[in-house]
Amino acid sequence: MTSKYAEVYQNWQNDPEGFWAEAAKEIDWFSPAEKIFDASEGVYGRWFTGATCNTCYNCVDRHVENGRADQAAIIYDSPITNSKKTLTYRDLLIETQALGNVMKSHGIGKGDRVIIYMPMIPEAAIAMLACARIGAVHSVVFGGFAAAELATRIDDSTPKFIISAGCGIEPNRIVSYKPLLDEAIELASHKPKATLVLQREQQACELIKGRDFDYDVEMAKAREQADTLPCEPVLATDPLYVLYTSGTTGQPKGVIRDNGGHMVALKWTMKAIYDVDPGEVYWAASDVGWVVGHSYIVYAPLLQGATSILFEGKPVGTPDAGTFWRVISEHNVETLFTAPTAFRAIKGQDPEGEFIRKYDLSKFRNLFLAGERADPDTIHWAEDKLGVPVIDHWWQTETGWTIAGNPMGLGQLPVKYGSPTVPMPGYAMDVLDDEGNSLPSGELGNIVVKMPLPPGCLPTLWNAEERFKSAYLEEFPGYYQTADAGFIDEDGYLFIMARTDDIINVAGHRLSTGGMEEVVAAHKDVAECAVVGIADDMKGQSPCGFLVLNAGVNRDLDEIKKEVVTLVREKIGPVAAFKQALVVKRLPKTRSGKILRSTMQKIADGLEWKMPATIDDPAILDEIKEVLDQQKA
Repeated sequence: MTSKYAEVYQNWQNDPEGFWAEAAKEIDWFSPAEKIFDASEGVYGRWFTGATCNTCYNCVDRHVENGRADQAAIIYDSPITNSKKTLTYRDLLIETQALGNVMKSHGIGKGDRVIIYMPMIPEAAIAMLACARIGAVHSVVFGGFAAAELATRIDDSTPKFIISAGCGIEPNRIVSYKPLLDEAIELASHKPKATLVLQREQQACELIKGRDFDYDVEMAKAREQADTLPCEPVLATDPLYVLYTSGTTGQPKGVIRDNGGHMVALKWTMKAIYDVDPGEVYWAASDVGWVVGHSYIVYAPLLQGATSILFEGKPVGTPDAGTFWRVISEHNVETLFTAPTAFRAIKGQDPEGEFIRKYDLSKFRNLFLAGERADPDTIHWAEDKLGVPVIDHWWQTETGWTIAGNPMGLGQLPVKYGSPTVPMPGYAMDVLDDEGNSLPSGELGNIVVKMPLPPGCLPTLWNAEERFKSAYLEEFPGYYQTADAGFIDEDGYLFIMARTDDIINVAGHRLSTGGMEEVVAAHKDVAECAVVGIADDMKGQSPCGFLVLNAGVNRDLDEIKKEVVTLVREKIGPVAAFKQALVVKRLPKTRSGKILRSTMQKIADGLEWKMPATIDDPAILDEIKEVLDQQKA
């Protein structure tokens, strides 16, 4: 099929409002928009102003009403607990009504915030949808974050209600959530009215009388009463959720997603980008704590009337490197979306693809990768072993859907390895130098999006409008700053080469090195430190800490390093994958005192680098290289 991409992109350029008005016909609205785009609203304008809608209605109720009641909506597959469960669209309707009624009985209503702190179980998706049903604003916090991180999110979003589980299950251990939750509430200045806790059979937990309520008991009561619960009409511009990013310590940034534009954009992507039709089985192998889980485990597949896989497991070790192929074969998955990290892990354990040959993958059609740069070796391996198109695409927590990709539903474009392909409708891209001048094709610079952002992107940050402006809009007026560096080639293909700030990608998770530095610097023997992301064949990047010790410290250096690693694990969580700490005499700095992290990173990765013109003492870089060489030896 000849790609229709150029025609579709041109249609959007010619008439942006008309393009999104047409896409909006795929959504059921309670009342239509007064304006498709109102430039006078919000920070940079708002989409579908005046319209009323409900995201849960579009994900659940309308499919029950239109003949999909008995179709599988969510298939839960957990090799970790050796359990499986299928929820139909009718089941989802019953469960979201019940949980919505439970929340309403605790005084939760439109606009109230609800934190969801749960593992990869169906109840997490039900909680998200139930919040949407009653007009509450959910904030999902990934279970891998420690109590202090949860506390900062409680204080920022001020939830009335928290929905949690007693524990999460990892391949070789049980992670107790309830003590972390209790500690977070103790640490937080804001106190929620109540918590709803799902007891898992692998580990029971104690409930605090008067504050904690048992999920199963409360839901059983609500189901028995069988009260219907209509979906609450909300404005298209009302928030659906707040998802925190780039703030593993200190004040995190709460990315807001609205209801109307979010639905319109995600519904459009399911066919145009992923080539998924209603009734097909789609699997995003991610976690509901990340934006991919929000967009493509829960909302987009259900908006499309597809079947979504909710997987509680790992690409390797649950039980082996064939688990992805088992799930695809067993559940007739047609499209998989995961991180390149997953495929690097699978490839590392099964380089010849022997597990792949054990399963019937005849229905499997497309593999999509995102989360960090998909290296050509991994893409070639997947193409060779699976025999399906392997599509890299690029987007961010802030955008909620693809900035640049290869829209399979419009007809595949030629693949250029190392590129996520071309901008999607809604995104007018440019590459600027540090002074804000457009750069010619092929030149590396700051990748930016011309304003306004399309539907589905963040309209602002939660209770932080000025921070939204300063973080994303001020550096290059008239543009959204992606904080990624790269270039656009002569064919209009984007190449994303590096971050321009201190956010590193560890196995698809965006983590702040500045946040890690704050934790490391808290160690009693550390005078100052720098954390940089260094290249890692498996994870994309892994953090490496450079420590300058206080004068007079004569303790065993290995003991100090171990303590620093443990500290980061405790304060930020295992998700940081912080395992490497190096003691150095001093850190390279500019004359104004800025640590030269970028140069350190290049030295660690063995890349070509130039002596910074502003360096205070060039000899320090030789010291850094010597320590790195000793580490590798």
